[in-house]
Amino acid sequence: KTLTMFKVAALYNFVHIENLCEVRENVRHLCEENEVTGALIFAKEGINGTIAAEEMKLTVCIDKLVEWSLVNPLEIKFSWSSKLPFYRMRITIKDEIVTLGVPNISPSNITHTKKVSASDWNKLLSDENTIVIDTRNDYEVKIGTFQNAVNPNTKSFREFPTFVENNLDTIGDKNIAIFCTGGIRCEKAAAYLESKGIYNVYNLQGGILKYLEEIPPKDSLWNGECFVFDQRISVVHGLQQGSCQLCRSCRTPLTPIERESPHYVEGISCSYCYNHLTEDKLKSAQERCLQIKLAEQRNEKHLGYVHPSHQVHKI
Repeated sequence: KTLTMFKVAALYNFVHIENLCEVRENVRHLCEENEVTGALIFAKEGINGTIAAEEMKLTVCIDKLVEWSLVNPLEIKFSWSSKLPFYRMRITIKDEIVTLGVPNISPSNITHTKKVSASDWNKLLSDENTIVIDTRNDYEVKIGTFQNAVNPNTKSFREFPTFVENNLDTIGDKNIAIFCTGGIRCEKAAAYLESKGIYNVYNLQGGILKYLEEIPPKDSLWNGECFVFDQRISVVHGLQQGSCQLCRSCRTPLTPIERESPHYVEGISCSYCYNHLTEDKLKSAQERCLQIKLAEQRNEKHLGYVHPSHQVHKI
């Protein structure tokens, strides 16, 4: 029997969208017609998200999004999954497609930041005059990041401006190399840095996903795995699925070593949340775990479980 593979598209585009509700309904209908699942965010500043489907159906959907001028085909990152990485299609409207929380910060205002291709990224990182900053959140950084990268220790992207404010003096005249999963947070981060008078900024074009797609392991400065906002949880070089799994109680991505902890119980708890579980939460987790296993035995989807790519993790 031939294994059905699903194509995954990570996409974003800063483009002005006026009729948000109308666009949302048009895209929802398009996705339903083509059995496309995933999570998309719309705002007046653009579109952001990840969608997946069988290859031909996803192609139809992407072609229409390009025709509607919602996405740039050259900026889409494609990968593959042996399982459909989303349970459903979720489309939301927000104030920002990636929430920085600072008014009037737009990538359209960027004048100095340079985009660096994956093939040139290693050279930049090897320069002693370069400070490398991971603009992602702590739960992402802990499973993988670039060699010598600074971890801002943020819980959400809203905290990035505070990190910058607290470290302006240490940045000085250094080259600032910033990166994120697919590129969108770096666009906002670069615009914010420029608003603070920092112009020697370099942005990894296409993000970690493009780097892992193009750079072979033997030449790589990447350590670990890259968290993704779907049921694959993480990817590695070649955009193959990684080894991380999700704690279904606190939704923290866990490495194989972390899953060896005596506090890890599949579907119930991990070392990050075991001492925060009340009796009610524990019973709820046990019931959820049971229902998920029963659904799997029936070869059904357990839709009561809302994956972090839909609403839990903040980016």
